Amino acid sequence: QVRLVESGGGLVQAGGSLRLSCAASGLPSRSASRSASMGWFRQTPGKEREFVAFITWNGAITYYADSLKGRFTISRDNANNTVWLQMSGLKLEDTAVYYCAADPRSHYYKVEYGYWGQGTPVTVTS
Repeated sequence: QVRLVESGGGLVQAGGSLRLSCAASGLPSRSASRSASMGWFRQTPGKEREFVAFITWNGAITYYADSLKGRFTISRDNANNTVWLQMSGLKLEDTAVYYCAADPRSHYYKVEYGYWGQGTPVTVTS
């Protein structure tokens, strides 16, 4: 059974940094499996969930939403089954619930993933 648990969200001032974690269990982290590729998405009330970042099973390839390049960094440690999202230079518009996801069923930037965490809220204040 696949389980994803996000943590690390909270309140942060604009310009500050946060690191989100996603603890994964049940994924084939040691195989070259598409299902072990993971992504981060975010969602604000009344809006669709949007793509933030993606990382392949071995961390060799990463993708980011164009608007977030240079501020956000995705990484993973398969030995500890953890994926991180390092966020810096946070802006008010980064306020959202952040979700990690695994097992992309379509393009990496689309929400068609097989597994989702429960989300962790991030609030950026002025």
